Amino acid sequence: MSLFLKPDDTLLFYGDSITDSGRDRTKLEGLGGGYVSMINARLGHRLPSPARRVINQGIGGHRIYDLEARLETDLLAHQPTVVTFLIGINDVWRRYDSNLISPAVDFEASYRRMLERITTRLAPRLVLMEPFLLPVPADRRGWREDLDPKITIVRDLAVDFGADLIPLDGLFAGIVNRTAPAAYWLHDGVHPTAAGHAMIADAWLKNAGVV
Repeated sequence: MSLFLKPDDTLLFYGDSITDSGRDRTKLEGLGGGYVSMINARLGHRLPSPARRVINQGIGGHRIYDLEARLETDLLAHQPTVVTFLIGINDVWRRYDSNLISPAVDFEASYRRMLERITTRLAPRLVLMEPFLLPVPADRRGWREDLDPKITIVRDLAVDFGADLIPLDGLFAGIVNRTAPAAYWLHDGVHPTAAGHAMIADAWLKNAGVV
């Protein structure tokens, strides 16, 4: 199902550093230098300002539990009509660099609680984007053990809540097989380069029926 945007939509993007992308957190209009800013720029002719708003509420380093803790102030308070989630890679990363584990059952429970609160309070259109990973450096391959169950959880939650699903992990794997090396898209296997952010923006806009 495609997401059809309306001129008076408030689009809120919720996640970690991939969404944050260096935004000015002191200003609500700060969109950072990544895929959120690219989406906003390309929506300009479709959703003319000031009728629409695009809000970036990504914060670098955050895990699923951090998003849940700030849900009221950083998401619900803005009453978005379209909410996009991209979360999960830090829940994986912290296991391998800090021995801080996010069990799959807890990850799912936290994500589900957020979606239930959002849909009960606001009933927005939801977009869930898969967390993703490429083998740069090669030891990232070992992270799949922790990441893959979380991707399955995101897919299942999209079905349960009638959300649009953007399969970024599969898209990145596919584009590496067809084009440039992994580091061209994700310089450390996790954080997108400019090309990687552009691919995420393209996938989101295609899902929205804009491109």
